[in-house]
Amino acid sequence: MTTVRRPDATRYRYPSLTHLRDDPRPSVLSRLRRSSPMVDAVIDEVRGRRIRVEDHWLADFASCNYLGFDLDPEIAAAIDEQVGRWGTHPSWSRLLGNPRLYPEIEERLAELLGAPDTLVLPTITHIHASVLPVLAAGGTLMLEAQAHRTLHDGAKIATTAGATVHRFRLGDPDQLVDLLRNAPANAPQVVAADGVNSMTGNPPDLPLLARICREHGALLYIDDAHGFGVIGERDPEETSPYGRRGNAIVRYSDESYDDIVLVGGFSKAYSSLLAFLTAPTWLKEHLKVAAHPYLYSGPSPTASLATVLAGLTVNSRRGDLLRADLHRKAERLLDHLDMLGVHTPNVSGLPIVEIPLADADDLDAVGRMLWDAGIYVTLAAYPLVPRASVGFRVQVTAANTDDEIDELLAAITDLAQLSLLRSAGDDRRREQR
Repeated sequence: MTTVRRPDATRYRYPSLTHLRDDPRPSVLSRLRRSSPMVDAVIDEVRGRRIRVEDHWLADFASCNYLGFDLDPEIAAAIDEQVGRWGTHPSWSRLLGNPRLYPEIEERLAELLGAPDTLVLPTITHIHASVLPVLAAGGTLMLEAQAHRTLHDGAKIATTAGATVHRFRLGDPDQLVDLLRNAPANAPQVVAADGVNSMTGNPPDLPLLARICREHGALLYIDDAHGFGVIGERDPEETSPYGRRGNAIVRYSDESYDDIVLVGGFSKAYSSLLAFLTAPTWLKEHLKVAAHPYLYSGPSPTASLATVLAGLTVNSRRGDLLRADLHRKAERLLDHLDMLGVHTPNVSGLPIVEIPLADADDLDAVGRMLWDAGIYVTLAAYPLVPRASVGFRVQVTAANTDDEIDELLAAITDLAQLSLLRSAGDDRRREQR
């Protein structure tokens, strides 16, 4: 490996940024780096769902590539043709020029979702930071308290457009009703929440949220980053309880797009850098000039557009088989937790499984034990999460092998036998699933 000489970092003091040097958050990261090699790690090699960090191989359960599209040869083979046609990165902003790939993706995506129209932009973060402020400008934004951090960031930007932000909890729909009743009339009202939650793996009661919003003339804005590609429309011929086609929470909940804007991304199940929102065509045209990334942001690279299109084809042909396999593997994990009497907040059966610790102070030891067992997960440390939520998150993918699942279950068994994991207690996952 070539050694790169770097200048002495101590020379660069930046006295005007002393307030940042005193911020405690980087010290948290430094502590986590020292205590666990799974934090801010540099991955040197990938073989299937095996990853190598220096000389240590691990089974990867931290990936969000739920369908295994990142490793699919058919999808990877689609890149060269499109790069040969368009170059690696046609860098017009979308308002100036669109490679034919864009409208093709939007048309196929609208058909898959059963949506009136779609608009694609590089990332969900771009969408929350630009579209949400447009929708809520001068009005009231009701934001679910446990929604993804990028939604909270978008809400902050919305306040600069004159929006007033209130927070509510999914478990208290009456609170949302009160907020909507007390919101100023004749001004926009937007309710923003996650679809499938990125930590618990649970979706909200979307029909209830949609009914409340429609009764009060509000727009429901749903970020289903982790549901798109995994859950979809229900059908007697579905291959698993995840539904068919992977067309996200609106179809999974048998809802219409009336007064609903669905936001999703291809960076999870489809393993590609692109995101989308649903909207009627008139709103899409408005957002092209009102949401700044359409004009000012660089577009996604050609390889990402190519893999999105190829992924849509693979999804239509064999996506339901992959989802059935994904469900089977996630069920193995959840059944094993049931058997061990270990708590998880997952009541949905979806492949995001949070496992809290009995004692938050044991996270360093648990992380080291998982590392030594060759298991790579997402650690959830305090103060990045509340102390009651300290633990680790397992994300199962269709590309994980049964041998890797066996290794994960053995490692969890060892942790449970040492009483390091929270007891299930009155866990009703079985009844709710």
